Amino acid sequence: DIAHVEIDYYAGFKPVVGRFNFDFGFIYYTYPRARDGLLPLREFDYVELKVGASTEVWKDGTLGVTVFYSPNYTNDTGAVWTVEGAFAQVLPKIRDVVPTFSALIGYQAGDDARYMAFVANGASDYTYWNAGVNFGFGDRFSLDFRYWDTNISDTGGFCTGRVLQCDERFVGTAKVTY
Repeated sequence: DIAHVEIDYYAGFKPVVGRFNFDFGFIYYTYPRARDGLLPLREFDYVELKVGASTEVWKDGTLGVTVFYSPNYTNDTGAVWTVEGAFAQVLPKIRDVVPTFSALIGYQAGDDARYMAFVANGASDYTYWNAGVNFGFGDRFSLDFRYWDTNISDTGGFCTGRVLQCDERFVGTAKVTY
């Protein structure tokens, strides 16, 4: 009932300096027709700035770190910092399929009372992670199978309600690039 779709707009650039790939970006998250402004809800749309760096540490094995900052996170919950560490390893090819194992761990913190109430269920920060395998078919198609979880408390059904789903789950994604 609050938001039926999320549309994100990205802008940025990705320079390469020596062995390091950098990623500087601006992301605008929008929730068209969301019930913004109804008490106790606030504006869901928000802006995030992104700075990341990654490098290949051994053949087909990549490590990276990304920092995000939002001056006013979703639902008017104040300034929020997010830091993510990522690992990816391309596995041996199976015919025309290229499998890649990847994992990510992230940490997000905000100190606004609305952040603690509406994002982290009473906490000023939380940790999230995922791990899975992506299967690439040619240059344009991939399937990704991934396990996601957080350490946000489900007290009061916070993670399993209709608004937030921060409990553990398995997610499959199909992607076509054109």
